[in-house]
Amino acid sequence: MTAPTTATDVNQPSLQPAAPTGRRLSLPVLMLVIAGALALTSLVRLITGADGITNVSQMSTALQLAVPIGLAGLGGLWAERAGVVNIGLEGMMILGTWFGAWAGFQWGPWTGVLVGIVGGCLGGLLHAIVTITFNVNHIVSGVAINILALGATRYLAPLAFEGHQGGSAKQSPPVESLGHFTVPGLSDGLVSLNDKGWFLISDIAGLLGGLVTNVSWLTLIAVALIPATWWILWRTPFGLRLRSCGENPVAAESLGVNVYKYKYLAVIISGGLAGLGGVFLSIVANPFYLEGQTSGRGYIGLAAMIFGNWMPGGLAIGAGLFGYTDSLNLRGGSANVHALLLLGALLLVAGAIWLAIRKKYVQAVVTFLVGALVFAWYAGTDDVPNQVVSATPYVVTLVVLALSAQRLRMPRANGMPYRKGQGK
Repeated sequence: MTAPTTATDVNQPSLQPAAPTGRRLSLPVLMLVIAGALALTSLVRLITGADGITNVSQMSTALQLAVPIGLAGLGGLWAERAGVVNIGLEGMMILGTWFGAWAGFQWGPWTGVLVGIVGGCLGGLLHAIVTITFNVNHIVSGVAINILALGATRYLAPLAFEGHQGGSAKQSPPVESLGHFTVPGLSDGLVSLNDKGWFLISDIAGLLGGLVTNVSWLTLIAVALIPATWWILWRTPFGLRLRSCGENPVAAESLGVNVYKYKYLAVIISGGLAGLGGVFLSIVANPFYLEGQTSGRGYIGLAAMIFGNWMPGGLAIGAGLFGYTDSLNLRGGSANVHALLLLGALLLVAGAIWLAIRKKYVQAVVTFLVGALVFAWYAGTDDVPNQVVSATPYVVTLVVLALSAQRLRMPRANGMPYRKGQGK
């Protein structure tokens, strides 16, 4: 039987995703939730005087920190939609940082971008060979990729960088900038509006200002990859076949889909996207490779993907949230995190009211009590320790995953072993 040629050709129930266990938010409801969160944030800013939580500089930094997380999560989404768990995103990012900086300081930053993507693809190819051809446990393979990437770059860095000006055993020579752009007129207007401190309007101006002020060209490419991924995976025959491999590879094979090919392509693309995230760290965020600069962003990207329920839009929101909390380390950390304690308390109380409306009384009481404790922490202190500021992104990662766990549904065949011929 020949493979389907259009996205509507496959109507077999076995190839369609199972219904999610929870309700999916419609776009209007999602926009209303985001608007409510912005209004609460603006209210907290006015109460606490922590103007830094929504200013243009804060949002610009948050965007820069969100991009590598989002690219790693996007890589995980490609692999897992095809049924391959990719814990090796961290290692593929590490390969991207090293290869990108190595090529970048010698032949220019755009060459570094391309070579860094290739480096990530090599990690993805290795993961594909081990998991798809040899059927090794996906988690074991991913952890091995991470260890191998760390060891390989640690060995290669002194050989490649020592002896060059600005290079050392743990750091590459500096790489030229890819360039930045600012939308003239619009950026200045949004900065001016943000400085006025008006309720909600100034906060929205700060958010938008961060998107049009001093933005790297690679950031623009990374943002464009979000809708591009959605269109390819959900609106093309190629994407339908790839997703069918993650839902029911046996049924896909029975319809003529080359499951091995699509899994290989998905994991290699996954590695390339993670490698691009690494390139961003070693060329845009910092103009050099530095050992350990990924700092677990591959794992946070995986968490963002799970938070987003294996969907590009949700992943982008998760990456933005984690990037924002990470940016607090760089700009007014203690004061801003202290103000966010009040925001967290208000959100928890709102969540308790929502749970009570849905007659989930036990969960509502627990949520309210946690919110009361967070408010007591805010009211009883003037700042928070620096250790709490540093841990905030990781705490937020755990909290949002815990709160969203009940509505998640990964691809049905994700991580399951598959052998060619099972569909015959």
